[in-house]
Amino acid sequence: MSEVLTPAQMRAVDEAVAARGGSAELMRNAGARIAEQVRTMLPAGSRIVAVAGPGNNGGDAFAALAELSGHYHCTAIADPAAQGSPDRLAARDRAALVGVRIVSLDETPMPIEAFPDALLIDGMFGTGARLPLPEAYRPFARALDARRRTVLAIDVPSGIDALTGAVADDAVRATVTVTLAALKPGLLLEPAREYTGDVRCVNIGIDPQLLAAQPREFAALDDASFLALLPQRAPDSDKRSAGAPLIVAGSGQFPGAAVLASLGAARAGAGYVTVATPAAAAATLRTHLVEQVVVEIPPDDSPAKVVGELLDLCKRSSSIGIGPGLGLDERTGIIVRNLLEQTALPAVIDASALFHLSKHLDILKGKACVLTPHAGEFARLSGKGTIAPGTRITRLREFVERTGVTTLLKGSDTLIYDGTTMHVNPTGTNALATAGTGDVLTGIIATFLSQGLSPVDAARAGAYWHGLAGRYAEKQRRIGVIASDVIAALGASLPQ
Repeated sequence: MSEVLTPAQMRAVDEAVAARGGSAELMRNAGARIAEQVRTMLPAGSRIVAVAGPGNNGGDAFAALAELSGHYHCTAIADPAAQGSPDRLAARDRAALVGVRIVSLDETPMPIEAFPDALLIDGMFGTGARLPLPEAYRPFARALDARRRTVLAIDVPSGIDALTGAVADDAVRATVTVTLAALKPGLLLEPAREYTGDVRCVNIGIDPQLLAAQPREFAALDDASFLALLPQRAPDSDKRSAGAPLIVAGSGQFPGAAVLASLGAARAGAGYVTVATPAAAAATLRTHLVEQVVVEIPPDDSPAKVVGELLDLCKRSSSIGIGPGLGLDERTGIIVRNLLEQTALPAVIDASALFHLSKHLDILKGKACVLTPHAGEFARLSGKGTIAPGTRITRLREFVERTGVTTLLKGSDTLIYDGTTMHVNPTGTNALATAGTGDVLTGIIATFLSQGLSPVDAARAGAYWHGLAGRYAEKQRRIGVIASDVIAALGASLPQ
């Protein structure tokens, strides 16, 4: 798993390294790792222009240019009055000694404009940014724009809050962000995600124990940790022990939601998928589902009788996925609430089921459940209205700590919180902004729950894979990705 540290935690690690006398080596290592990334981006002999700020982010820029100067034409733009730490001063002096040209911040015309083909490096502020940026640096932040030039940002693009993901009016837009030692939460959150480009986390020689010693406030999966979570079938598995989710979904108006959730569950690895759906949707489901078992919910049976039949199905199932496409009528609400109250199976609860539970969350107390609302559903579910910009994390924390239910709050920066660690999904893509993809996610999580993952692990692994599949589908079809494309991409999108 990628370490995700807040700016304060990263400062604590830096202070611990400095106490051991290793801060200068750390800056040299940072410069070397940044230089390695630059070499993958442009050929030797090219021009590089870095804006070096007054702090250690600027020192990292000087250190990188010193590594590159033998094979590239390197220029640093810096405030000549800025001193900074001894490590920054040493990095600046070394850069000058090996031939890096250093020009003043106030030189006109702006040196960036004099080199239209140069790779630009943002070494202004990184995690040390205080928004808004100082006036002297704002023109440079505007000029470092990946929409027009190739830009590499060191640690965090300047003008971004490394904790919250807030963005200043003048902020760097990076092509690549080389973040040092650990991811920072702001890199994973909106709106900053639109400014970071390709985020690459590099090892700069910090003792892993120093990183691991920091409390895990945030976390994010990477390919290796996702694969480690992915359930593996035992050699002697049968179709039910391989995962047997019960999908309760669909209606005459929205039969497709049940189809997508069921196929999502199957393609995620379930061995036996049962879908219980109102009779009005059953014919459509049977047209589209060949390997899955479709069980009709009669329209005239009492809620108690329907719940009893569903509980019988639960005896042969190992998880529940409930909500996609269900009706909003009170009869359906009674069935949803009574089933969830009486079953002991782990459940993923989405869409219409969230509507029916919005005033009855006490039913879920102590149960192994995942709620998967989008922002609008969360506004109703939480009882506290629309989520204001910049408050997603605080709102989700408050809700989960009040209700005790693991919750996945959908978005391009999907959040999963279980009361201990805020998991941020790094694979989100706007290709998933299409009808039915949430139903697919419900099916994936239902399968993971049926295979024994905890609610939080099922949710974060499901979101990660869902995002990978969305990205893969987007590569195959730049425009017009639909939910069934995401299902089809699940197998091919698995990391190697």
